[in-house]
Amino acid sequence: MSKSLSQRLSDYAALAANMGVDAIALVPGPNFTRAIEHSFMSHERPFLLVIPANKPAAALVPNLELGSWDLVGFDGAVFNWRDQTGYADAFAALTAHLDISTLAVEGQVMRVFVHHALLAAQPSLKIIDAEREISGLRMIKTAQDIAAMQEAINISERALERTLASVKLGQSEKEIEQMLIKTLFDEGADGLAFNPIVVAGDASAMPHAHAREDYAVKAGDALLIDFGARKNGFAADITRTVFLDHVSDEGRAVYETVLRANLAGLAMTKAGVTAHEIDDVVTGVLEASPYADRIRTKTGHGLGRDVHEAPYIVRGNHMPLPAGTVYTNEPGLYDIGNFGVRIEDDVLITEDGYETLTHFPKELMVISC
Repeated sequence: MSKSLSQRLSDYAALAANMGVDAIALVPGPNFTRAIEHSFMSHERPFLLVIPANKPAAALVPNLELGSWDLVGFDGAVFNWRDQTGYADAFAALTAHLDISTLAVEGQVMRVFVHHALLAAQPSLKIIDAEREISGLRMIKTAQDIAAMQEAINISERALERTLASVKLGQSEKEIEQMLIKTLFDEGADGLAFNPIVVAGDASAMPHAHAREDYAVKAGDALLIDFGARKNGFAADITRTVFLDHVSDEGRAVYETVLRANLAGLAMTKAGVTAHEIDDVVTGVLEASPYADRIRTKTGHGLGRDVHEAPYIVRGNHMPLPAGTVYTNEPGLYDIGNFGVRIEDDVLITEDGYETLTHFPKELMVISC
């Protein structure tokens, strides 16, 4: 059973108390959506939810959003403002109502102009970056969260299977990307987790390259597809690399190295292991191979409402990972100007091990096209 609005807000109130700050402020984004279970756009109009440690929450809401805000069921004070009059008076009224001296905010999400508006209303206000603590409340997924993610992943894998079955030599990367996007929506996606990465040949060696209209895929190419559906507010993030028509000895050796690294990370995964330990094992496999100079990325990142969120699976992050965490295991090797290989799974950490939420085959795949 999901928590009520008051219960969800109390999570942030308790966090504020534990941090020793007067209140926490959320702006539209994944934490905001988690708190109220409604999604609002982040645009030029400031929108703010403030949850004090020991007082009722309050909100600053653009007037044109009031009808949608009513659907949230929020019973705290609401300060609205109109485009025609600006938001300065609403910020002044909000800060006077709250009567707080310290405020923890999302440093990676709150925009500078909202920060400035708060200080213009109350110059003495001490604003603290609490991105890690605030976003940390999302790290352990509920059963409802996992179900939404699994649905997003299932949609993604069905779309990938259909897309790969349609690939033909001579198609452009952009044509393959467009087929993938269409199929994602055909399979039931609410949206895209992010703009897909669909690249072949030399572009597959650039981890975040964009599909090209002027590159026709050819026999022997590595085709790397990194993508995900979004469903019920949660994202999938999957990468598979396949070869078209045939694979070279080098391609096979690189692929098998990346697969060994992926499997080594899975074998290391269980509640209590640190992000450092997982990355150290995965990266260690790559470093011990003849292709160590092709390492360009860490092992992975947390996944949920955001595509990239805590925890970050990288050496030096000694955070123990609790059961209920979902992370991406995505080792890769990238030879600039030649080709790259990445294999990415979405992994749920359990008390005694892990569950791989992605089920698309990882064995070396050569597409007859």
